[in-house]
Amino acid sequence: MPWWSWLLIWTGLTLGLLALLSWFALSLFRQARGTLQALESLRGQLPTGEFDGLAASAVGIPAVFADSAVLLGRVEQLRAERTHRNQVRRDARIVRGKLMRHAR
Repeated sequence: MPWWSWLLIWTGLTLGLLALLSWFALSLFRQARGTLQALESLRGQLPTGEFDGLAASAVGIPAVFADSAVLLGRVEQLRAERTHRNQVRRDARIVRGKLMRHAR
């Protein structure tokens, strides 16, 4: 085969590769743009007022400088709240189970 046929083959393969890569890049760009538009529409549906108080309550005194009695009281309060939530969920499961058992 003459040298120019190899040049034509490799030029064609290189151009084909570049065309395929550009097509993949274009389709990826279109998908990313569609995803960003969907995220923008979802962001518009989120309520903004609910989270303002959470950010304000997160700011406080670091635990290093707080009194240990205050910290222990807070830990006990969180444990009591968690126990109460668990008990409420357990009671709801029991009621649901009784309703399901008597439904037959």
